[in-house]
Amino acid sequence: MDILNEAITWYSTNMNYWSITALMTVESSFIPFPSEVVIPPAAYVAENPASALAVTGNYPVDVLLIVLFGTIGAVLGAIINYALSVWLGRPLIYKFASSKVGHAFLLSVEKIEKAETYFNEHGRVSTFIGRLIPGIRQLISIPAGLSRMHFGQFVLYTAMGAFLWNVVLALLGYLANGQKDMIEKYSHELSVAIMVIFGGAIVIYAFVRRRKRQ
Repeated sequence: MDILNEAITWYSTNMNYWSITALMTVESSFIPFPSEVVIPPAAYVAENPASALAVTGNYPVDVLLIVLFGTIGAVLGAIINYALSVWLGRPLIYKFASSKVGHAFLLSVEKIEKAETYFNEHGRVSTFIGRLIPGIRQLISIPAGLSRMHFGQFVLYTAMGAFLWNVVLALLGYLANGQKDMIEKYSHELSVAIMVIFGGAIVIYAFVRRRKRQ
């Protein structure tokens, strides 16, 4: 927690597009770091440049670019997980997850199995949907790498899911006035709502398409 608090303190005085990209790369890899402390504060500062957070004058000024650079970072972090999974393979990935070092990164065999089960049940689109699910978001790229999912599709689905999640976080940062407790409280509810809306849209699309064929 001390490292996390130090990172948050550093970020508050070094808030720019590059630090957003770097921290979102970390967040999307196997290193535990909450995206809720990256995108929402930046979005709030961008919309309120005179806020107390903008103490250095070195803050992002465009919410869309915040989302864009955050998405780039998320994709880079996911690629790290994907590449490590392809390179190491399933036995070493699970061995690392069960080791003391893996536990230090808050990994466990159960978490890897959960992500792999989700990937197997939902297929390649899970790399998109999984980006909206807490506990799955950072790890869904591991089973994608283990199954050697087509890299282009992996990057595309990951970018789409990460972009949507970052939009949610940016909106939360604006609505919650940058308050961390409110962001944490409503981030899960909003992600679930988006998944329900997205799932409903898919069902309606499939139904309409089937009716047209008939």
